[in-house]
Amino acid sequence: MKFSESLKKNHQFQFVYRYGKSYANKYLVMYVKENGTDRNRIGISVSKKVGNSVVRHRVTRLVRESYRLHEAVFNSGLDIVIVGRPAAAGAGYLEIEKALLHLGKLHHLIKVYFYND
Repeated sequence: MKFSESLKKNHQFQFVYRYGKSYANKYLVMYVKENGTDRNRIGISVSKKVGNSVVRHRVTRLVRESYRLHEAVFNSGLDIVIVGRPAAAGAGYLEIEKALLHLGKLHHLIKVYFYND
């Protein structure tokens, strides 16, 4: 990801969960907290409730790729945690992409809103 880094440590995730603002839709939950830098830090979490490791990693890859392709339209200076919900296990790329952009719109994170609902 060109403009973003990853959240890796548990305490980073916990900080965003505790102090960030969240919105959810059918497939994803997004927590957002400003981080005071000029870069975004993104973390993706998919629990065992979603499915086995193959399914969880597939959902993670879909979310990461959706974000990577659209990261230029997201505002900078944010910690973003995206949590996959059980319904995401059966979703395809287009549904995950649409869900990610929908949550970006709800959080007012998208610079140029080009996505039609």
